[in-house]
Amino acid sequence: MTTKIYSRLDPTKLLHMIVREIPEGRTNLCPDEQFLQCAALRLPKGTTFRPHRHNWVGNADTRIPQESWFVHRGWVIVTFFDTDGKFLTHDAINEGQSSFTFEGGHTYEIMTEGTIVMEYKTG
Repeated sequence: MTTKIYSRLDPTKLLHMIVREIPEGRTNLCPDEQFLQCAALRLPKGTTFRPHRHNWVGNADTRIPQESWFVHRGWVIVTFFDTDGKFLTHDAINEGQSSFTFEGGHTYEIMTEGTIVMEYKTG
């Protein structure tokens, strides 16, 4: 299950996502038009991939700041804001779940001692 949070200013603009479950196989979690990309891989033992490399696409002018948090242990409360800085919603992100921010703002509150979060961002 994925929760998608859209702008109140432009209801067609996806600002944030929370991914709560990882399906079997390979699933692209972020929409193709977003700079930040993430794939979930829940694959059987012995799965392998052909060797490959990743090349830069575009230039510094096309890179934009986007961010993702993965909760490895514990849980956090995330508060999401619209592109004008106004409150949109808040939600819990539990162990094994992720949030993605494409635009707008956010803040997080760590709710348990020993929480471990992996933060990924483009800039």
